[in-house]
This record gives sequence, structure tokens and C-alpha cells, in this order.
Amino acid sequence: MTTTRLRVSLAMGCLCFPVATTAQDAADLAQELANPLAAIISVPFQLNYDDNLGVTNEGNRTTLNLLPIIPFALDNGATIITRTIMPYIWQEDVIPGTSQSGFGDVLAKAWYSQTTETNLTWGLGPAVRFPTYSDVSSDTWAAGITGIVLQQTGPWTVGMLANHLWDLEDDPKTPTNATFVQPFVAYSTEGAWTYSLQSESTYDWETESWSVPLNASVSKLAVIGGKPINFQAGVGHWLESPDGGPEDWRFRLQVQFVLSKG
Repeated sequence: MTTTRLRVSLAMGCLCFPVATTAQDAADLAQELANPLAAIISVPFQLNYDDNLGVTNEGNRTTLNLLPIIPFALDNGATIITRTIMPYIWQEDVIPGTSQSGFGDVLAKAWYSQTTETNLTWGLGPAVRFPTYSDVSSDTWAAGITGIVLQQTGPWTVGMLANHLWDLEDDPKTPTNATFVQPFVAYSTEGAWTYSLQSESTYDWETESWSVPLNASVSKLAVIGGKPINFQAGVGHWLESPDGGPEDWRFRLQVQFVLSKG
């Protein structure tokens, strides 16, 4: 764009879908989606199920995450990528004999991202947690920094995402001082299948405890009515969790609607 230093890769009057007209187009798009910093507007809906929670290990939690990803292209070749995590949570017997539901805290992240001549992509920016004050909210504002680095070589995508959050209140209801790390590796095929292995680990500096799930998933990019949709199914196992945290297996389903390429 010559008329502005910043443009949004979305025309508000019309959503433009990247049409995958060939199998190679679909394969290329599937690998792009393995990159969390790809300049692609998409809206994933992610359903997670965790079991064996609470002091009696009889609780369960289902979380539906809405995860809109929006890139903003800059004239210097860099990109700002925003990703917002908006969870709706249902849980039973986490507190014995009770159930809760509602919108959980919203986590918004933004990365200033560039790709080097050696195809190394990095991003750095802020992260902010907004409390929703529901029955499943921390009721505490928090903010910090987030970073990501990844390399795509052939069909492989390897990288790590991380962020750290501190509470912003003098007397927080939920003291927050936590580090999140997400190493990931993905392999994409010519048939637009992607096989991924990753962890979404958190270290709580307040309680000095780890939450460490190891997740494996398989994704398939399909073109339905000219619109690319990425379907994913996954299973995970909790290698470590704090007292009252989830144990054993977890399950994930995701549908990602691809709206536009920047």
C-alpha cells in the first residue's frame, strides 16, 4: 500500500478466500497454517476435554476456545500478528458437588514479526489477560511479554512460543507470576495432512509447580465450496500437573476457518 504505513489484510466489505485450486495449493496452505506467524486471517474453534481434576480427582472440564488470528502487513516487510484466546468453560466436580460455567479470562497477544534471509521467523510483543469475573475467571488483570521463533525447512516446521504474565493489581484475587512455553514440531505432506507434536507447559512461580501436557494431533486441510477449512483431532497426556490439576489423558478437536491471506 502506498497511501498508508499500515494495512489490514481484510477488506471489511468482502471476505476474500484463498482458493486452493490444486492439490499443491492445498498442501502449501496446510504447511503455512503450521506456522503460527503466517500472514493468514483465520478463525479456529478449539474444543478441549480434561479429566481427573479437583481435590478428589473426580472433576472434568470442557473448554471451547475461539482463537481469531489477524495479520497486519507493514510496509517494511514485517507483520504484526494478533491472536486472541476467548474460552468458554464448563466444569463439574472440580469443586466437589458443584458445577460452573462461563467465559474464562481472555488472553490477547500481538507479535511484531519478521522472517530472515535464512527463513527463520521470529516475533515479539505484549500479552494481556482480561478477567471476565465469571465463575471460572481469575478475577485478576495480568500482562507481560510474548515471543516466538520458528524455522520451516521442507515439510518441517519447528519452533517455540513463550510468554510470561504478572498480575497488575495491588491485592490480586489470583496472584499471577507464570511462564508459558510451547515447543512444537509439525510435518506437512503433499496430501495436505499435518502431523504435530507439542507441549503447552506452564510454570507457576507462586506455587512453584509445573503443568505439562504432551499433545499429538493430526490435521487435514479440506476445500469445501472453494473455502479452505482445516480439521484437527488430537490427544494428549498430562506428564505433570499441580495438586488439583488435570491428570492422565486429554482430548482436542479443532475446526479452523481460513478467511484470507495477507
